[in-house]
Amino acid sequence: MSEDYYRILGVDRDASTKEIKRAYRKQAAQYHPDVSDAANAEERFKQIKKAKEVLTDPDERARYDQLGHDQYEQAAKHGATGAGRSDGFGGMGGFGDIFEQFFGGGGRRNGPRRGQHIRTSVSLDLEEAYSGARKRISITRPERCPECDGRGYPADAQVRTCPQCQGSGQERIVQNTPFGRIQQTQTCRRCEGAGETYSEICHRCDGSGVSREQARLTVEIPAGIESGQTLRMQGEGAPGSSGGSQGDLLIDVEVAEHPVFQRDGDDLHRQVPISFPRAVFGATIDVETLDEPRSLEVPPGTQSGERKRLRGAGMPRMRRGGHGDLIAHIQVVTPESLSPEEREALEAFAAAGGEEIDVSEGLFEKLRRSL
Repeated sequence: MSEDYYRILGVDRDASTKEIKRAYRKQAAQYHPDVSDAANAEERFKQIKKAKEVLTDPDERARYDQLGHDQYEQAAKHGATGAGRSDGFGGMGGFGDIFEQFFGGGGRRNGPRRGQHIRTSVSLDLEEAYSGARKRISITRPERCPECDGRGYPADAQVRTCPQCQGSGQERIVQNTPFGRIQQTQTCRRCEGAGETYSEICHRCDGSGVSREQARLTVEIPAGIESGQTLRMQGEGAPGSSGGSQGDLLIDVEVAEHPVFQRDGDDLHRQVPISFPRAVFGATIDVETLDEPRSLEVPPGTQSGERKRLRGAGMPRMRRGGHGDLIAHIQVVTPESLSPEEREALEAFAAAGGEEIDVSEGLFEKLRRSL
């Protein structure tokens, strides 16, 4: 297991971008191969730089926090994140692409790039899932900094061409190796790929051009939605770069369990208690649904545990239209106390079936055996 990026830089997980950059400069000054005599200085410097690149990028940092260190490293090896791409000689050339994607700088000046998707969740009760709902949600997402309009520096700051890369956003590094002199191209360390330097940076976004802002949105919940489904709000994700469109907001839905109804896809199940006489003689009863009461025919001789289906009284079908069914689980209720008249009538009923009734032995035990 490799070392966590926060530990590498020696910062807390809620550290600000400014604190991360300060920690990076301190660590880099200690482990830079040109000044450090430590045996592992070069490898340590690469780790420090990689940690800084990921944790100062709002979207990469959010992805890193979500996946965890090991899964993020694995994703980076397979090119599934913006970080971790190597130029073949141990350089972190891919970070120019990250800067380009999110902050509009970067040494590789590609065309417009769409912003990253953001994921959140919303909880509903079964009634809301049945009828559909409008839910207000609050998310914190990266947005173009409102103070500097995404520039990364105040409007009155002095802008100069970077003297180190001459405005290209990239610098060439020459290294002596056992195989000879190798020349690499990497993102300019002075301007971080922007090609320009500024007399002052925006204090709200620490010069990145992107700040994390809170947004309140209204989500339209369609009737019939289930737990595990995901809604998509187009254009409500992270901002794009170089004129690219915003990413989307993905909303994972969770529907809470209900105290009366159990859901099975588009069908609903519930217990329906009926009295013993109604079970014996049959009846028409009203059954509560998530909409309005529905009439249910209980035929004579209905047994406890039988299922009766009410067509169209279940959940709305999102794609096919119509509704699922309500399955009523009949539960014959045995009374706990009887009036003298009820007791006499039931004794007569049992006796008519050829069963002698010993009241002291328990009326309903005898009654059950007679049935």
